[in-house]
Amino acid sequence: MMDSTKYRVGYYPVDEKYTHWVKNEYIKKPPVWCSVDMRDGNQSLVIPMSLEEKLEYYKVLLEVGFKEIEVGFPAASETEYEFLRTLIDKNMIPDDVTVQVLTQCREHIIRKTFEACKGAPSAIIHFYNSVSVAQREQVFGKSKEEIKQIAIDGARLVKKLAKEYEGNFRFEYSPESFTGTEPEYALEVCNAVLDVLEPDENNNVIINLPVTVEMSLPHIYASQVAYMSENLKYREFVTLSLHPHNDRGTGVADAELALLAGADRVEGTLFGNGERTGNVDIITLAMNMYSHGVDPKLNLSDMNYLVEKYENCTRMRVHDRAPYAGSLVFAAFSGSHQDAIAKGMKYRQTNELHEWTVPYIPIDPADIGRTYDADVIRVNSQSGKGGIGYLLEQTFGYNLPKKMREHFSYLCKDISDREHKELKPDEMLEIFKENYLNIQGDIKVTEFDFIRDHGAVKINITFMQNGVETKLEADGNGSLNAVSNALKAYTGKEYVLQIFTQHSMQGKGSQSIAASYIGIENENGEMFWGAGTDTDVIKASTNALLSAFSNMTKGG
Repeated sequence: MMDSTKYRVGYYPVDEKYTHWVKNEYIKKPPVWCSVDMRDGNQSLVIPMSLEEKLEYYKVLLEVGFKEIEVGFPAASETEYEFLRTLIDKNMIPDDVTVQVLTQCREHIIRKTFEACKGAPSAIIHFYNSVSVAQREQVFGKSKEEIKQIAIDGARLVKKLAKEYEGNFRFEYSPESFTGTEPEYALEVCNAVLDVLEPDENNNVIINLPVTVEMSLPHIYASQVAYMSENLKYREFVTLSLHPHNDRGTGVADAELALLAGADRVEGTLFGNGERTGNVDIITLAMNMYSHGVDPKLNLSDMNYLVEKYENCTRMRVHDRAPYAGSLVFAAFSGSHQDAIAKGMKYRQTNELHEWTVPYIPIDPADIGRTYDADVIRVNSQSGKGGIGYLLEQTFGYNLPKKMREHFSYLCKDISDREHKELKPDEMLEIFKENYLNIQGDIKVTEFDFIRDHGAVKINITFMQNGVETKLEADGNGSLNAVSNALKAYTGKEYVLQIFTQHSMQGKGSQSIAASYIGIENENGEMFWGAGTDTDVIKASTNALLSAFSNMTKGG
């Protein structure tokens, strides 16, 4: 039985004067990004990555453009230790990249961490201890002063060892479980650590405020960050960092609001992998900035590649609906959505727009390596004529008249509904060919020629049916009209040619392919459609007419 009375409302709000950040409209520049995929992400996997997988994933993170990468907890396991030593010993750390390692504020762990980092060209020693009320009372049984002293002792040791070991070291301190800590006490501990580390213009120190567990609404966390930002000592020499988890499903919101509130840096993972419900998803966070016109300074231009590498190395799966990266995030199956997207795309092309304003699609899928035919308009039983017609035109070049698009869309939707599946573009093309294009019925035209006289047209035409050829003459007010009149005379069938459109598909000059579309109406008012292609425009329209006529006369 559920009992909501067990849970408290809100955690440690700060004075309302620290809410001024809400007036900021958007994030104006990207934070310093730090990937923790190799540590926080890796420790949350059912099967942690092997050394080979970590090396492969590390290369992906470099390709994305991370300049700070937390590579592990080298005192925790031999694989973690070996991985770090491999990066250092094989000179795999680029000059502009800093690796980061995590350690608890415990002397033997800090010492082993420095041993693992020996000779690192650039490394951040990230040390932490938990300061929350719950941890102080339930786990450690220590007072505030005792907990603070753990942090101070850790700071003194890392400062001392940094001078003794070969390497270039920076420092990062995290008051773990910050969100479960009284803000004034978290500030007291962080300032005590800073007093030991003595930040200055040559010694930038990172203070990281982890959302170890999401416990409040995002605006509360952001106001706590604002409080810390405005009251930390040595602030101009301190990088204020975030490390949001996603227990309430608002990790991205935590990070975005906290950046508005004054934070400088974000630790997170690709696709949000991490403990419990995960870490903040850097892909989503960065792409949100991108969608507001802010360059996140990360290379996310080949999202499919990133998804593939992530899934192969972690054995995790990116959800089909994951923001920006999921296989279906741009997909529109709904007919009304497809119609709006198709019209928006055409409007953008016609007006040569630079600004992206297409309905329903927040960013241009091409920016991250997605294609319109495979990723945007998708065809199933819910699709509409606008989207289906647009897809046929964009993928294969066939621009059907409006009413023919409607007829074709019903064919596609009926097949999708009957077979309970999505139709791929190639399958749609086959449906188009089988039902409309250059249909070889019983009647064929083997040859024709025209005599033109002051706008009137006379045709000499040869039809063939069942191997028997018949020559006819007919008049018309144009070439197609003359062919149509000859066909009526030959078959004795009546119809009205209602719709005729034609366009060039490809090539230039005489080698271009003409596509023709014809709709004819029988004596009962029913419409039948045909399409034809040929390098000769008259042959293309004749093929379309014969295709429509064949559809009209099927079954007798």
